[in-house]
Amino acid sequence: MRKFIKEFTKGIIKENPIFVLALGLCPALAVSVSVINGLGMGLAATFVLLGSNIIIALIKNMIPVRIRIPCFIVVIATFVTITELVMKAYSPALDRALGIYVPLIVVNCIVLGRAEAFASKNSVLDSLYDGIGMGAGFTLALVLISAIREFLGAGTILGFTLIKSFEPALMFGMPSGALLVIGVLLGFFNVLKDRLTGVSKE
Repeated sequence: MRKFIKEFTKGIIKENPIFVLALGLCPALAVSVSVINGLGMGLAATFVLLGSNIIIALIKNMIPVRIRIPCFIVVIATFVTITELVMKAYSPALDRALGIYVPLIVVNCIVLGRAEAFASKNSVLDSLYDGIGMGAGFTLALVLISAIREFLGAGTILGFTLIKSFEPALMFGMPSGALLVIGVLLGFFNVLKDRLTGVSKE
């Protein structure tokens, strides 16, 4: 249980893919205009992370070193295809909203990075924990960015108007607004990480 908590919290704060490692910024910028989009993208990436981490941890000793990256990509692509087909069948509106960014999970730095840096070197159970933690961190980051952008850019959360007299700033619905929100959150989470790890900057 302690191991699970350590790996889970690592992905959320200490090694958050977006706010600390600055990975996966392309979908974070593109799909985070609404909470539904952010949540859908985060869950899709989490499923791929979990599946690929487990399979790669299982077969790592059978893969020749020279072709490990192509093999990892094939495994990741399999889970991305499953995700895309399920999304098309059961949530076509979300599939249209996310567009090309679901297939692009295949080359997402977070997924491939965890396969190479963690799953290929650790046990199946540890890789499962790592996938859950990194996926949760990615999902929470996307939801947070999306919530801020949706509220400031459209005055809504999950499509519901919270403040009737609020005048939205349309900039936050654009890529420049996404960059601004992510930049502020990057700074905040880096300060938080330093304080939690006892690192002080001069």
